[in-house]
Order: sequence, then structure tokens, then C-alpha cells
Amino acid sequence: MEWREDGTILRRAAHGENAVILDVLTAGRGRSRGLLPGGASPRRAALAQPGARVALHWRAKGEGQLGTFAVEPVAARAGLMGSAEALAGLGAVAALLCWALPEDDPHPRLTRATEALLDAMDAETGWGADYLRWELLLLDELGFGLDLTACAVTGEGEGLAYVSPASGRAVTRAGAGEYAPRLLVLPALLGGQGGGMAEGLALTGHFLEVRLARELIGRPVPAARGRLAERLSR
Repeated sequence: MEWREDGTILRRAAHGENAVILDVLTAGRGRSRGLLPGGASPRRAALAQPGARVALHWRAKGEGQLGTFAVEPVAARAGLMGSAEALAGLGAVAALLCWALPEDDPHPRLTRATEALLDAMDAETGWGADYLRWELLLLDELGFGLDLTACAVTGEGEGLAYVSPASGRAVTRAGAGEYAPRLLVLPALLGGQGGGMAEGLALTGHFLEVRLARELIGRPVPAARGRLAERLSR
């Protein structure tokens, strides 16, 4: 069994004296794992860094085996290591993907968005809003997308201000009425009436915790996500 694809390295872990195990993300395979022989050597360690885009050749003798990677460079994304904020962003993206995605379950739309987000982080452009939308897409790809198009109470598409923490549907101020204090703020970044990055991350964070961590995965949201949210909310 074998396959070839370009992808991005999400995580590396030591295996024995000289090898490493890589988690990678590709459009056709989703999140995959494999052994990189000699991956702990200085030359290969420099190549196989989290965030790097690489050409991958995976081979295994049979179904269910770990398999081995051969890796060639495509784009190093060195800028991810040159900024504390970008490094925190990479850490959160990689941790969330390794936490949430089953192995060998393709999500091409999410993969394209991840590559674009990492490119923005690498270029040190303003990527905070892109990251927030990426978390919304992650929720959507795993079956827990929010409906921010119209009010759940009135049906109106204008004046949306809140999101129901139970249903994930948007609500206008008029529709919220006396229940407004119990709802999550829909920030202007996502088409709402007020609030900013902190409110947006609180919104997505609620559904990451309730829908993914508790209902789907059964493990806490990775700490790397919380560290990034704290940094972006300052």
C-alpha cells in the first residue's frame, strides 16, 4: 500500500533513537500518521518541522500498519518560527486538528482553509479574523456548524446580535428580549452588532467545549487553543 501527496506536518514525536512519528494533513487523506526513519538527524529534523509543507510518499505492507514516510521540502514556512504569535497560532491549529480529526478522514475544504491560514501566519499578515473563521469551519466540518444567517426567533437576517448556546443559531436583539443575558455575543467580525475577537473566541470556544470535547471526542480542548485565545483577546 502507498500514496503520494503534498501536505503539512502538524506534529512530530520521537520514536526510538533516530526516528520520529509524523502527523500530517493532506487534502486527499485528511490527517495521517507515519514513521520517518532518521527523522531525528539534524538534516531531517530541520526539514520535518511542524508547519512545513512537504511532498509525502507513504508506504506500508498492509492495512492498519503505521507505515513509513519519505519527505521532500515544498515550503518551510520559516516565518511561523519567527513570531511568538504565529508560533502560538500554529500550535493551536495543529493541536486542534490532531485532537478533532480521525485518521484517514479527508476534509478537503478544511485542509485548504488550514493551508491558507498557515500561509497568512507565515507572512505575518493580520490573521486573527481568519483564525476565528477557521474554528467555525472546523465545527462545521465535524457536524456542529453554527447558523448565523437568520434569527431563530423572528426569521430576520438583519440585526443579528446573539447566538443561542444551545442551538448555535443567531438571534436579533428584538428576538432575544429578556433572554439576552443568557446568550452568546455575536461579534461584528462574524456579522453581529458588537464585540470583537474576545467575544468571537468565546463563542467558538463554547461550541468546541460543549459539542466537540464533551459530545464527540470525550477529551478536553487542547490547552494550546486556550493560550492562543488569551493572546488574541488582549
